[in-house]
Amino acid sequence: MELESRIYIAGHNGMVGSAIVRNLRERGYNNLILINRNQLDLLDQENVKVFFKKNKPEYVFICASRVGGIHANNTYRAEFIYENLEMQNNLIHFSYMNGVKKLFFLGSSCIYPRDSKQPMKEEYLLKGPLEKTNEPYGIAKIAGIKMCENYYRQYGANYISVMPTNLYGPHDNFDLNTSHVLPALINKFHDAKIKNSNYVEVWGSGNPKREFLYVDDCADACVHLMNSLDAKSLFSQKITHINIGSGKEISIKDLAILITEIIDYKGQIKFNIEKPDGSKHKLLDISRLSNLGFKAKIDLKTGIKKTYNWYIQNHL
Repeated sequence: MELESRIYIAGHNGMVGSAIVRNLRERGYNNLILINRNQLDLLDQENVKVFFKKNKPEYVFICASRVGGIHANNTYRAEFIYENLEMQNNLIHFSYMNGVKKLFFLGSSCIYPRDSKQPMKEEYLLKGPLEKTNEPYGIAKIAGIKMCENYYRQYGANYISVMPTNLYGPHDNFDLNTSHVLPALINKFHDAKIKNSNYVEVWGSGNPKREFLYVDDCADACVHLMNSLDAKSLFSQKITHINIGSGKEISIKDLAILITEIIDYKGQIKFNIEKPDGSKHKLLDISRLSNLGFKAKIDLKTGIKKTYNWYIQNHL
């Protein structure tokens, strides 16, 4: 990408999109196309068609999606598959119809099989059944990967996909009904501290392990890959995407303890084993990302402190 290239970030107000905008501006990119949801409904095919015809972006980052944690994924199953398919279909197809030079599709690690070997390599895609609680979302993201792959195979379109691990940071969703585990725990423990509650309930056994990446590290990796990886070199490796992660995992129990220390909550943690755990492990193999010259800079404790400070200053 040239510094003056017309770059469209779909979902620029979200956690990942806003981090990519920050990263691009820090690097000197000054011709960003940023359209709010009330100006452009990505579920409306005709609106997306008109937008691309009018604005003619040269590069596209697809960060727009409907996302949520285990409760949201399992409750709003129909919306998760329909809305994500519709948005990415419109964005990918009209990027092709309007000559976009390069497209970047952001997926999720839930595309991998429920019982996948650890750490999860890119080659493990479609090697087994998905975790049931987030299957609709995972299927939608797999469809986006395959759409990028086949627009390359049929039309030569320079579209690449990446699969990030669990992300957190500024502009995260802290709603207890729809958020992922880390921001939900920040919300719960902060609220318990303010109310001087004796304990906080955490879903599941606390035993599953998860990998986390601070969103600004993810954005740095995304821009790095947009500038260093093309579809031809990606698909020549007989893979469809590149993993983005920290390469480290932590149990939900240890994560909860770490967050209580950062927030300074003194009460107890009670794990509700009647609630689902989800997958036992979700650690990505990031060897290909490392070979492309990228390494995460922000450790988990530092990232949670930054996220909690943002939550105090902005979300409350």
